[in-house]
Amino acid sequence: MGMRKVYIAYTGGTVGMQPTERGSAPAPGQLGALLASLPQFQAAEMPEITLKEYNPLLDSANMTPADWVTIGEDLKARQEDHDGFMVLHGTDTMAYTASALSFLMEGLEKPVILTGSQIPLCETRSDALENLTTGLLLIERYAHRMSEVCICFGGRLLRGNRASKTDSEGFDAFESPNHPLLGTIGIDFELNWRMLRRPQTSGLPLRVRKLGDASVGACRLYPGMPARTLAAFLDGVSGCVLECYGAGNAPNRDAEFMKVLRDACDSGTVIVAVPQPLRGSAALSLYATGRTLLEAGVVSGFDMTAEAALTKLSYLFACTSDPAEVRHMMQQNLRGELTPLTSEND
Repeated sequence: MGMRKVYIAYTGGTVGMQPTERGSAPAPGQLGALLASLPQFQAAEMPEITLKEYNPLLDSANMTPADWVTIGEDLKARQEDHDGFMVLHGTDTMAYTASALSFLMEGLEKPVILTGSQIPLCETRSDALENLTTGLLLIERYAHRMSEVCICFGGRLLRGNRASKTDSEGFDAFESPNHPLLGTIGIDFELNWRMLRRPQTSGLPLRVRKLGDASVGACRLYPGMPARTLAAFLDGVSGCVLECYGAGNAPNRDAEFMKVLRDACDSGTVIVAVPQPLRGSAALSLYATGRTLLEAGVVSGFDMTAEAALTKLSYLFACTSDPAEVRHMMQQNLRGELTPLTSEND
């Protein structure tokens, strides 16, 4: 066995499912049996594995913010005895969980790699074997040089809070549209050390931030969206990720629509603009339609993914109840999740 110890939190997802008459479904105990029997996981170059199977196993469509905290606390409890962590997770909301863990796990100094598969490990033609062995070998070889939350999938290593699921059928299911890959894995491991976050050895203990009661959500603009629909969505919401057109544009000719945004911002709701296109940034000062958002009190999320913006909002409201502070921190690069373009929102 390898020298390093890796803790695997098996939360559920396709990786450990088995076929049933009603489609693939979680199969408790099956993944552990496969890991113990497949020779790839017994190879000398592999790390020592501790597997915890969650009960119940969850399809990632059922993941909630409370589950993000549970996973973070679980990893924290195992940090003294392990060199790195792997979270086995369904692909549908993996990018949300990866983003959330990157914020919630304050003072992280060890690698956390999320992975899973498009086809269960028990199937003859599965991508699970490659994803799991690659993630484990990454930790075995480089745990001392990595200290961030990543997604390892389809031969790619991505920053967790920069990733989005872009393919529901292909084995390369995730992309990092606005940030370079942290690594590509073919015959060799080619890691982007210039981009990878390294251990800081700050001496501060790892802390998992508890999420509060603040309600946050995401709203995608569409042509002809009534102002009353937006008003209903924003009612009682502390924070909103507003998925805008292009480089951060909205219907500024609709006075009622803009008044809803302005009134919400004035009442303390934090509204963060991110672009609907996967690639690009919300540059609100670029067009008149975007500048109107600035004047209404909306702040730019720059090139954050919608997943990162939403989880970051949840995290910041757990840190402070001051909307002004949340607006300010949403525009700061905390975990490598954004590339600031300008101080247009300051």
